Parts: sequence; C-alpha cells; structure tokens
Amino acid sequence: MKIFITGARGQLGTDLMAECAKRGIETIGVDIQEMDITDKASVDKVMNELAPYDAVIHCAAHTAVDRAEDEPELVHRINGVGTQNIADVCAGMNIPMMYISTDYVFDGEGTEPWQPDNLDRRPLNVYGQAKYEGELAVENTVKDYFIVRISWVFGLHGNNFIKTMLRLGKERGAVSVVNDQIGSPTYTPDLARLLVDMIQTDKFGRYHATNEGIISWYDFAKEIFRQAGMDVSVSPVSSEAFPAKARRPHNSRMDKSKLDEAGFRRLPTWQDALGRYLKELEAQEAR
Repeated sequence: MKIFITGARGQLGTDLMAECAKRGIETIGVDIQEMDITDKASVDKVMNELAPYDAVIHCAAHTAVDRAEDEPELVHRINGVGTQNIADVCAGMNIPMMYISTDYVFDGEGTEPWQPDNLDRRPLNVYGQAKYEGELAVENTVKDYFIVRISWVFGLHGNNFIKTMLRLGKERGAVSVVNDQIGSPTYTPDLARLLVDMIQTDKFGRYHATNEGIISWYDFAKEIFRQAGMDVSVSPVSSEAFPAKARRPHNSRMDKSKLDEAGFRRLPTWQDALGRYLKELEAQEAR
C-alpha cells in the first residue's frame, strides 16, 4: 500500500509518516513547500504527477483558532476550498480519502457525547465553520471516505496545552485554568496508529478518535503537574475569566463506540498518553 499524506511536517503528519515507516508502508508526504492546497492547479499537478497511490490522508489545515477570527477568508481557503481541491482529485482517481476534522464542528451545548453521524453541526467559530466546510466537501465529493474528528491534540512536533502549562508552571508557580470546557486529549502517536489501521480497511464513514477519558482543562493541568513532579498551584476558573477571540465549545464529549463496532482498537487513556509524552519530552530535551 502507498499513502499520500498532506501536512506531512505538521504535528500529526510527522507522526503519521513515522508510523507508516515503522510498518513498512510506503508514503508520499507533502506540505506547503511542495503543494499549496488552496491552489487547485497546484494540487492537480502535484497529486497527478506523484500518482499512483492507494489512499490520501489529509492533515494539512489552518489550526490557529483565535487567529482564524482575524483571517476568515484565508481559513476558508485552506480548510474549506483546500479540502475540496484534495477531494476532487481523490474522486477523479476513485481512491479513498481520510479527512482529519475536529470537535469544533459542534456547538458544544448540553452534556451528552456527540455522535459521529450527528449531522446537526453548528460551529461556534471561524475555524470550526471552515472545518465543517471541509467535511461537506469530502462527503459530497468522495465515494469512499473517512472523517475522523479529534480534539485537544498534543504531540512532540508542535505547540500545545501541555507545553504551555509546563512553561507557565516554571515561570509563575501558579496557574488558572478553565474548568467548564469538557473533552478528551488526543496524543498524536496514538492517533497515528489508529489512522493507519483505519486507512487499510474499507470501513468508511465518520468516526471520533481521542484518548480515553473525559476531563476539563483544569483536570488536565493538575495531572500534568502531578506527573511532571512540579509543585504548581492550579485554580479553576470559568471561560468568562479568559475571554478569547474565538468561542470554544463547553461540551466536547465525543462518542467513540463506532470504533468498537468497526473492530478498531481504541486509544489508551489520556493519563497513560500524558506519561509517555512527558518522558518523550524529557528525552528530547536531553538530546
């Protein structure tokens, strides 16, 4: 099998490339340097020149949620139009496409977990709206597709909440963290393993994939400092205490039972993933 991966140098794309290499799966990895996904001519040229391959995993995206509020047209071009451009090529080649989406396509109301096939998607912010547009592009264009929604992503190859907490904890010794946004973290090496499992099957559809366990950001911060052995005071606050440009969903609980039904192995608990991640960070800093 040969897989075409966009966003190959990003936080998830890097781990996907590594997971495929570990399994001996051939990959073609591209990023903005090789292919501008907003330019249809560029996408058509590059993807056709590098063919044949058996499937596409589309990771490339604009993910700066607050900055997105200031540049909605750019975000629409990358996450919406860019995804449509990829989907058009996949449809033309009649090959499966996997699109990495987000909990932000939902409005975050209530307390029930969101179902993967719930089509009542009402994003709260520019980023979520553009990712929703990407979902529609895939659904309406590609015959065989995976849409995999993830949340609270962390990995070695990008900035994330854990790195921010560790930095602030060292600088201040005390932090305030919101306790009214509920969801699940997603560790990119764990996710990469699942995505590679999925793309080798024909069990197409919409899925939710995060590490196991449901928490608030406040709970997450407390466990980060506990596992890191840092004496940092963590105070719970409401979202109103930290006004941001982009509204965040309060309820990012996502139902993952469809993974079980399809025979896919779920990701480990977020506590387990956090422990492994902190060890990787420590080893990275020692090198």
